[in-house]
Amino acid sequence: MAFFQFRMGRGLLAGLLAMGVQLGFALAQEGKPWTYDGPEGPEKWAELEPANAACGAGLEQSPIDLKSYFISSFENLTFDWKAQPFPVVNNGRSVYAQVAKGSTMKLGSEDFALKQILFHIPAEHAIDGVRQAMEIQFLHTQGKRLVMVSVLVRAGDRNETFSQLIGHAPGKLGTQPLPNPADPNALLPKGRGAFRYRGSLTMPPCAETVDWIVLEEPIEVAQSDIDVFKLIFPMNARPLQPINRRFLLKGVY
Repeated sequence: MAFFQFRMGRGLLAGLLAMGVQLGFALAQEGKPWTYDGPEGPEKWAELEPANAACGAGLEQSPIDLKSYFISSFENLTFDWKAQPFPVVNNGRSVYAQVAKGSTMKLGSEDFALKQILFHIPAEHAIDGVRQAMEIQFLHTQGKRLVMVSVLVRAGDRNETFSQLIGHAPGKLGTQPLPNPADPNALLPKGRGAFRYRGSLTMPPCAETVDWIVLEEPIEVAQSDIDVFKLIFPMNARPLQPINRRFLLKGVY
């Protein structure tokens, strides 16, 4: 049995789902307005409304600096993501691609459905204090369970799928479908090293309901595509959070 197991079903997420709140960025649209800076920025999220209490009082918050880890064996991780003409959404705080049914991830013997592909600048997670230019987060669900697979991004060679998605991101609130299917598998690195830990959503209500898999090797994208995203959102990353008493694991899948 692998040392690291994914177990979910915490009360806060279950309550949100019972009310019909969608996952990912849709979940973050509920409640009072919040921002990534200024008087409604991360330091004030917990004060905006009671549902955001975990943003200030939680002990398993994300993102974190990935360091001081334990080496572990991981169960197999495989992706069966389908090329799609993703609808690309600007929700006023970031850009994400909405995923149709059919794309899945298998973790050990368990299947998870890919729901959204989210973009942050700079990278939300750091490795030994270093944050890359951007981070792509792949939100997966299985019932009430959330697993986020995260890919770090640095400037370098052009990545066609990244260019497709960012090139069609709406510059203001709205949704725009891609004219042609894009293959999300092209956003994965070749390396199979990863970090794993228990954490939270990186936006209000900061629910501690997420199992994180952060892939160690960054992918490269064109600097010009990073600059396009910066024109829409110059910054949409939460500050690093303390790891507290959690275990950070590192291994190969």
